[in-house]
Amino acid sequence: MSTFSGIWVPLVTPFNQGEIDFAALSSLCHHVMKQGVAGVVVCGTTGEAPMLSEEEQLQVLDAVLNVVPGEKVMMGLSGTHLPSVQAMQQAITQRPIAAILLPAPYYIRPSQAALEVWFTELADKSSVPIVVYNVPYRTGIHLELETLRRLAKHPRIVAIKDCGGSHDLTCSLIADGELDVMSGEDGQILSTLCMGGTGAIAASSHIFPEKFVALVKQVEAGDLNAARKNFFELMPMIRLMFSAPNPAAIKFALSLDGMMKNELRAPLLPAPVNVEEAVKDYLNSVSR
Repeated sequence: MSTFSGIWVPLVTPFNQGEIDFAALSSLCHHVMKQGVAGVVVCGTTGEAPMLSEEEQLQVLDAVLNVVPGEKVMMGLSGTHLPSVQAMQQAITQRPIAAILLPAPYYIRPSQAALEVWFTELADKSSVPIVVYNVPYRTGIHLELETLRRLAKHPRIVAIKDCGGSHDLTCSLIADGELDVMSGEDGQILSTLCMGGTGAIAASSHIFPEKFVALVKQVEAGDLNAARKNFFELMPMIRLMFSAPNPAAIKFALSLDGMMKNELRAPLLPAPVNVEEAVKDYLNSVSR
């Protein structure tokens, strides 16, 4: 059985007048877990982690762990200064969590050899599994197939959040069977699952999480007709959730249900009015 499978929700971080809204965060955790998701990711990109201090990130993690069992919690960790990242890693792993979600260092575009050293050094120091986050459109650098294959030999590097944009890389990693391959592109969840991927870390699964959970079960059962129908019905919503910089549309959608304020931290802004109107029209047109 896969270590990291099913639907993991990369939680937004609710704010209220500039401060973290811990009550809304707890309610959101209760809500998504009741829908049967496999777990949650704290302080990923969707959680506006770069706009949180390290102290705030740990506060958010602790608040989530008050609601969600540690084996169902993954924590994002990023940076470019290795000693600082290692110090934060040490603080994170004092908590009972399932894994750390770790992207490449951003902006500086290191070589593949340097990336291998970076991930290996952090994995060597980790007491919990590492999920590699391959997201070149944010970090500026691709993790190439051979680099990932070498990293997969490390006993604590166990999975990948796949936002690499390469069908060949995705297929190759799934065929290798060394890493749990989780789709990080919401529009590619069905294809990744059908090829043998294990699940998804899907921002849009804040909305209708139960339908994303059902999608995984439909593919596992071999009911591809039901899976295709389900996924194609989700696609308009998925497109809407990414029609403004993430997580603006998601927070607006959640605010309509009263789950949180429609508030983001600079340099992000709320979704444009036309996006908000499109989200509202869509949600009014479907059964909630």
